[in-house]
Amino acid sequence: MAAEQVPGIVEAAARRHIERWAEAAGLSEPQLGVTVVPGSRPLAACGQAVTVTAADTRLPSRMRFIAVCSGAAGWRYEFIVRAQVSARIAVMASDLAAGKVLADEDVLLERHDISAISDSISDPQDAVGMSGKRALRAGEILRKTLLSSPTLVKRGELVRIVARQEQIEVSMAGEALDAGARGDTVRVRNANGTVIRARVTGAATVEPVSAPITASPPSE
Repeated sequence: MAAEQVPGIVEAAARRHIERWAEAAGLSEPQLGVTVVPGSRPLAACGQAVTVTAADTRLPSRMRFIAVCSGAAGWRYEFIVRAQVSARIAVMASDLAAGKVLADEDVLLERHDISAISDSISDPQDAVGMSGKRALRAGEILRKTLLSSPTLVKRGELVRIVARQEQIEVSMAGEALDAGARGDTVRVRNANGTVIRARVTGAATVEPVSAPITASPPSE
């Protein structure tokens, strides 16, 4: 393989990586570009196929790929590759105070360069129901590190325990012994006085994960 062919092999490998990354991330309408940065060390020809592996791909804007020519006269060369990636991602439609829960009308999709962003949000529904760790401004790109799940169950408050099986739903009152966000597992004392582990499903609502519940009244 001629030396001048090697950057093209690296570019093709980097492009395949970025395309797989964009697909796995669920990016909406991605547009991609890849540039191999010329190195200062001269390249040599290789008498066999050159293999390319990714060394650091945490940020598309600056990735490292290693090209290797095996054999006694082989060589190893590191390339810097810069990818330009844009996609339609979630941004704030309006200002929102810290701790406020995002609703559908608070989020919209806009095209932005995300080459230097590793935690953008492609689906607005992934942000709806979350709350900002700080105040969020209109037009700001939403990032996973900026959001947290709001506390839906508070320690000591009354909660509704709902158990569902096929078409049957049974519910009873309980008291939360822990605080939790959606999806968290908390301890709940049911109306019979039994402590169970339950998963938070909504505001003051949980579902049992450790024991079945019944609608029978507390014993005297």
